[in-house]
Amino acid sequence: MDIKKIVPSNWFSREENQTGNLPAQQDSSFGSLARLHQEMDRLFENAFRDFRLPSDFSLPSVRLGNLFDNVTLRPKADVASTDKEYTVTFEIPGVDEEDVKLELAHDGTLTVKGEKRQEKEQKDKSFYRVERSYGSFQRTLSLPEDADHESINASFKNGVLTITCARKAIAQSPTRQIEIRKAG
Repeated sequence: MDIKKIVPSNWFSREENQTGNLPAQQDSSFGSLARLHQEMDRLFENAFRDFRLPSDFSLPSVRLGNLFDNVTLRPKADVASTDKEYTVTFEIPGVDEEDVKLELAHDGTLTVKGEKRQEKEQKDKSFYRVERSYGSFQRTLSLPEDADHESINASFKNGVLTITCARKAIAQSPTRQIEIRKAG
């Protein structure tokens, strides 16, 4: 089995080259910056936890980490294969099946798009903290050359999207000897 066909960097090569402004798309430096802000927020909260303040006292709730909350919606993908098929699973908890779209381009690019919506209903409740993420996401896969585009199937259950694709035999072109001629 050719290991190059299942290496994740090959599967996601087109995704890394995309430029766009989707809320879910992030580069590693931006994600690192978000994690740094979240960690600093946590450190300050822990440092001042023991100070006894009046119950009606509140600090402005401007947290730098909140600026990045909608940016990190990027479903995790697992890519696996057997001799007969490829299987790709995406964890998309909290997303409804009808909010996920799957598209196959003629060049073998498989795109998973979706939207996670936050519907907040407030009836006589005071929220002190809400930790939900929402926004659009998009993942792009470059299918290997032995993936049978006609046999792609997808199912969605309990927040997990499972995509299967049969593998087909690739016609091997015979090798031939090329004569080397003496120059001049």
